[in-house]
Amino acid sequence: MANDPRDAAHPIPQFPAGFLWGVSTSAHQIEGAVDEREPSVWDTFTAEPGRVKDGSTAARACDHFHRYPEDVALLKGLGVDAYRFSISWPRAVFDNGRGLDFYDRLVDELCAAGVRPVPTLFHWDLPANLDWLERDTASRFAEYVSVVADRLGDRVKKWITINEPAEHTLLGHALGTHAPGRQLLFDALPAAHHQLLGHGLAVQALRAAGATDIGIANSHGPTWPASREPADLEAAAFYDVLLNRLFAEPVLLGEYPEGLGELMPGGDVQADLKVISEPLDWYGINYYAPTKVGAPQGTEIEFGGITMPAELPFSVQQIEGVPVTDFGWPVVPEGLTELLTTFRERYGDRLLPVVITENGCSYDGVDDQARIAYLDGHLRALHRASEAGVDVRGYFVWSLLDNFEWAEGYEQRFGLVHVDYETQTRTPKASYAWLRDVLRDQKSQAQRSQAQG
Repeated sequence: MANDPRDAAHPIPQFPAGFLWGVSTSAHQIEGAVDEREPSVWDTFTAEPGRVKDGSTAARACDHFHRYPEDVALLKGLGVDAYRFSISWPRAVFDNGRGLDFYDRLVDELCAAGVRPVPTLFHWDLPANLDWLERDTASRFAEYVSVVADRLGDRVKKWITINEPAEHTLLGHALGTHAPGRQLLFDALPAAHHQLLGHGLAVQALRAAGATDIGIANSHGPTWPASREPADLEAAAFYDVLLNRLFAEPVLLGEYPEGLGELMPGGDVQADLKVISEPLDWYGINYYAPTKVGAPQGTEIEFGGITMPAELPFSVQQIEGVPVTDFGWPVVPEGLTELLTTFRERYGDRLLPVVITENGCSYDGVDDQARIAYLDGHLRALHRASEAGVDVRGYFVWSLLDNFEWAEGYEQRFGLVHVDYETQTRTPKASYAWLRDVLRDQKSQAQRSQAQG
């Protein structure tokens, strides 16, 4: 790697002082130890034949539950400031809260290693006896958050309420390709509203526990119309509302995009919006790629391993002329700059400081030069957004470890660290060493700047 021009002649530009560098994981994807928690909707989903491409489950995954000291040592060796993990709601409530003992141990290990713990309180693994279509689940979520904050709040200072409610709504409740496997199309909107309401109630619960550093992790990306034809422009605008504005504007503005508020369940949506828009300290964005959208084509479309029904009022199309990951996702770093500057223009001073809570790619192999190029390009794109005036405060790579990639099973590898699922051997990839060196360089630059100024 010493001769790589990305490292020597073209180092990553320096990010602002105090910039937070981290990596991310989620509980269901890495922990295993299913006998030490209650069942989740993903356990039920993966038990059904045909739901997961390779027929696998997350029963063992990366066995992080038993191997967390080894994984924290990897974090320390990488040199990150922070580790974004998720707390399994089904584990937290196990045996009258005994499951939280694991997170006590994990947080202590992280603090001892000098790595800031950044837990996400819901990352798709809903307890199997609950349902986001039901309003009461939002209240149950806030109750669980209060218990977690009471247990961990003396050491945890930075919190994330919910991860990617857009995907959990679309894939889990509208299209049925993720747990809980429902195919409700637009009748899935109550799941979106109740997750957002749960987010707002969780913010209230965290504030009551004394938390002062709270965000959400929403997924966003630019929507590119397939052409300038009116039908394509209309379809793209609608898609942008569903996947971007529907989940950003209730949080940032306290309102739904025009026409959607009246579709939400409950008698007083405006009262709910006041809760949903409880003030945050920063806004988390998970970015992977833009989406090219055109008018509906009247037939089912396979895209990214997902069947898009013919009755949807848009079609998702391939972006041509760009590299793709092993998952088939387009690699478009400039889309991150576009997204952030668009949000800055759209929301003005209502846009909070931004943290990129996920960004990563699936590539096989330990000598993963393609992942290095991907991360290099996206960090430069993020820096351009910062130079353009977006208040960017942090960046988390997805993911520390190869893991259970939901309905894809173990076929896609997003990790900086290779995991042999048979032996559980961890092998840092070339991208791990590259990122370690980038972080060392960033910190050295920061120290030189501080000494000079």
